[in-house]
Amino acid sequence: MKVVLAGHNVDRDVLGLSRLAIEELERFRLASFTEKSQRYITLGDDFVVPEEIAASGGRELFVETLRAQNALYHRLYDRLKPYVFDKNPELAANPRKHAVLDGWAKEDARYAVSLATEGQLGLTVNARTLELMIRRFAAKPSAEVRELGRKLYETARDVAPSILLFTEATDFDAQTYGALAAAAENIGPGAERAGSPPSEGEPVRLLGFTPDGDDRILASILHSVASKDFLDGWAEVKSLSPRRKKKLMKTAFERMEFHDFPLREFEQADLAFELVLSASAFAQLKRHRMATLTAQSYDPALGVTVPSSIIAVGLKGEFREVIARTETAHRDLWKIVGPAADYVLANAHRRRCLLKVNLRELYHISRLREDASAQWEIRRLAGKMSVLARRVMPLAGLLLGGKDAFPARYRRVFGRPPKLVPPRPQEINP
Repeated sequence: MKVVLAGHNVDRDVLGLSRLAIEELERFRLASFTEKSQRYITLGDDFVVPEEIAASGGRELFVETLRAQNALYHRLYDRLKPYVFDKNPELAANPRKHAVLDGWAKEDARYAVSLATEGQLGLTVNARTLELMIRRFAAKPSAEVRELGRKLYETARDVAPSILLFTEATDFDAQTYGALAAAAENIGPGAERAGSPPSEGEPVRLLGFTPDGDDRILASILHSVASKDFLDGWAEVKSLSPRRKKKLMKTAFERMEFHDFPLREFEQADLAFELVLSASAFAQLKRHRMATLTAQSYDPALGVTVPSSIIAVGLKGEFREVIARTETAHRDLWKIVGPAADYVLANAHRRRCLLKVNLRELYHISRLREDASAQWEIRRLAGKMSVLARRVMPLAGLLLGGKDAFPARYRRVFGRPPKLVPPRPQEINP
């Protein structure tokens, strides 16, 4: 791991950090990250061997498992590349699109590689958030994350020595989740829950939402543009016919283009989702840091996500074999190093997370992640979230969708196209 100070604005390059540790770093909302994409580069065999595993006697098992994963990655890429070119003959005929097609093959092949794979990113952060990072990292059980905190402090202390004051781990940060985990062991199964948890067939579930979300957004708009308090506006909205409510909502949307997001008043309505998704998809979702995102650890019991392209080229069996070997190694390593065993898990492994967003942020997620250029798994998840949102807020959700679908959605709502049409996507996932 290497941390390089790039300037006096607390800009850093962070090199050689594992995918698992990058997830800890990118949890901080008030920072800017520029991460080297692993979707469109050919991965080497660079990976982090965590200190816990190196010191435990599990190094050989760990390294052998990762080498098997990486070898599979290269075999997958070699087989997927011609498949992707054959499946997209129009794009393959244009040499300028070859890099895009090549990237799709790499994108699906990377489902085989581990969370220990090295990454690289740029970080821009103010001193206050940096101090919080250093203090939180000092409380983490992961040796790699603690080392990251130390290196961040060492590279910044000469620049801002009088600001970085409270950098030691606190009992609150270090012990609270552990105490809660211990307390949870004494909680029984409780009453039978309604419905089933998200599974391979149901990766997204709507857990809750602002009641009368459409009306709340409309009342908030009236609060902003009229000289009346919220309750008066709420009463007036409740008295409107469905036709007049829709007309008012359409006025809020009418001048929107594909690059616009709704008014800030749309932040007054919230939705909460539970998702089950792979590490590959989580890498996309975690970038939406204005949402509230909490996650469990990766859990082999949730299964793995297998790209359809891997099945199509006849390598599903080999993929499953390496995954089975990975999960055996994970069980064996867990016995000696506990949670550090998660480094060996693959990008295909899944975790559960809770995502709470306001409707305006959901529009942001939808525009980016439902677009044709988005990674296929996150595109499906975002599409499901939009469908569920429109069921409970049909007016406010009228224009949810990716950038590529915006003209068609706008035409359905207004009977005419928007003024601007998004450029043709250069990357259309198979």
